[in-house]
Amino acid sequence: MCSRQEKIQEDINNVIQLCKADEESLFSDFRYSDDIFTFTYSQGSKGISYFMNVSEDYPDNTCVSNSDNADDILLTSDPVPVIFDRIAAEVKLKNSEKETHQCHNAPGNSDGDNDSDEDHPEEHSDDEFHRHPELVADLQAVRDLKYPVFVSECVEDVDIDLHIDVSFLNEETALAWRVLRREPVTIRLTCSLTQYLDGAVPKVDVYQVSKKKDTFGLGHQLKKIMQAFVTEEWEGNHKEDAPCLTNSTSVKCNINHLYNLIKSVPNRNRGFLVQVIEYAEQRIPLLNEFCVICDEPHVFINGPMLRPYVCERELCIFAFQTLGVMNKVTDVIATGALVVDLLLSMARAALTSNRRDIIFDPYPSLVDPENPEELALDPNKKDYQRVMTAIDNLPPITELLQIPPAEMKERMVDKLSLPLLRWVISSNRSYISKLPTNKQLDFMHTPHQFLLLCSAPAKENAFRAARETYGSTFVFHGSNIENWHSILRRGLVIASNTKFQLHGNSEGNGIYLSPSSNIPFSFSGLAQPTNNPQATPQQKTGKKTLQFLSSRNLKCIAVCEVITSPAVHKHQFDIWVCSNADHVCTRFFCIYEDGQGKDPNINTQTTPGIYQKIRNVVNSRHMANGE
Repeated sequence: MCSRQEKIQEDINNVIQLCKADEESLFSDFRYSDDIFTFTYSQGSKGISYFMNVSEDYPDNTCVSNSDNADDILLTSDPVPVIFDRIAAEVKLKNSEKETHQCHNAPGNSDGDNDSDEDHPEEHSDDEFHRHPELVADLQAVRDLKYPVFVSECVEDVDIDLHIDVSFLNEETALAWRVLRREPVTIRLTCSLTQYLDGAVPKVDVYQVSKKKDTFGLGHQLKKIMQAFVTEEWEGNHKEDAPCLTNSTSVKCNINHLYNLIKSVPNRNRGFLVQVIEYAEQRIPLLNEFCVICDEPHVFINGPMLRPYVCERELCIFAFQTLGVMNKVTDVIATGALVVDLLLSMARAALTSNRRDIIFDPYPSLVDPENPEELALDPNKKDYQRVMTAIDNLPPITELLQIPPAEMKERMVDKLSLPLLRWVISSNRSYISKLPTNKQLDFMHTPHQFLLLCSAPAKENAFRAARETYGSTFVFHGSNIENWHSILRRGLVIASNTKFQLHGNSEGNGIYLSPSSNIPFSFSGLAQPTNNPQATPQQKTGKKTLQFLSSRNLKCIAVCEVITSPAVHKHQFDIWVCSNADHVCTRFFCIYEDGQGKDPNINTQTTPGIYQKIRNVVNSRHMANGE
């Protein structure tokens, strides 16, 4: 977990970097000392110093003031980057108003140079003179509902920044989506200042102040959704009888109700800007349930997964793989080399299994790079050996990291290796990140420990509600490494009496768990034996595709949180069976290689200190590297 001072310094550094990157920035002289962050705005001979006095419970109770008006003091709970963005917007607005006023009063700009004051008995403010009346009314409606809104004008256009609160997202979702919960998501509409709804369709942008746009995948998906919505509304295609969302709080809290309202158009009875805000609030919690390209719902075996992805429709696959449409949404994970290594190991294990027809699921859909009208890999015509060959011909991961993205395609021996690598990474609908050393569970005796988040926001919210009622504890789940290719994309399912069942179900139907590590280790099995000619690619190709995991003989143990509800049935030999899949959430998993030591005697219920160690890591924020 970052300390208070580390978070403050990180936020201040973000502001400074943004200003350095903006050649037109008028802010300078940044200083931070004794919990006071100061900077100066200067233009010509005028200079204004701004002061942010951060409190002990930052970002709460931050006091903001300036040298231009000592009585103008703001107490806010916004982080430094958001406060700075607000100040910058106000400065920009004042500058544009000043320039516009000078332009209208410049010599030769009126009908005559000798007009007297008597010809203009009534004075008008710049807002009254320029803004379209309906724009003024819509802005006031937003403010009446206590939504933050910032306006920046130029001669012809106006930028309207609508701030959407995303603090209702839980920590796990925010981490997986790379969203800062403490900062609002800004939806910027650029439209005609004087024509407003009668003018051209507004341009939409979506961002968070502290996030680089290239790493804000949710912003790219939401921008596409909101631009389509605004365009349709501008053309007058909205349905007047659509349900009206009248309370943003209820939208955030009632996920099931939200699902029923997805894509319905809020009524415009309180103005267009409020309508935009309500639609954004309606869509954000369930972004993962819709294809990032066609915006149609996914169909999942065990309910929606956590991360957004491209659906399996051929047109969307073509647009994503060939045209690069929405690549930034799924590439935002900044996948580490070890995670890529792991995903490829799981895919290979599934491919070499005698159950591959069942567990290598989903099978990739890949457009032929040399003939975009054909699928080189087609789920309806499965060719497992072709997939294996493409993986075998990948360069070592460490070598891939050194290749500039623009050169990767040319450096590939097999034309399908790079598309398949991208598919393996982007089709993973879970969030995986290597745990830093100081957050690892020392009693698991392996350095290969990962944060693993699979549950969609709605399921996680339901899980937390059930935990409030019944409580929860931590247990282990073991599954053969070959099964995890599907689990990470389809979810942890109740396999009893289905084609996915590998072991018996003598204790009934459900997800099999145990507080004792010994039993899940026995269920985890092994990857394909090392004497299998297909199990080790260097035996066939003379090179090693993977780098960080040296073994093909892997075991995987997941640490799960389970609701201690009546759905959990405890049997002899520490076997627990949960008949409700919604009451089990994966939190971590640990990978063991050949010869790696492990302790089969760990018990989350009886071994002293084990439960609390897991709970401490789960409760700590910013668990993953780089967070």
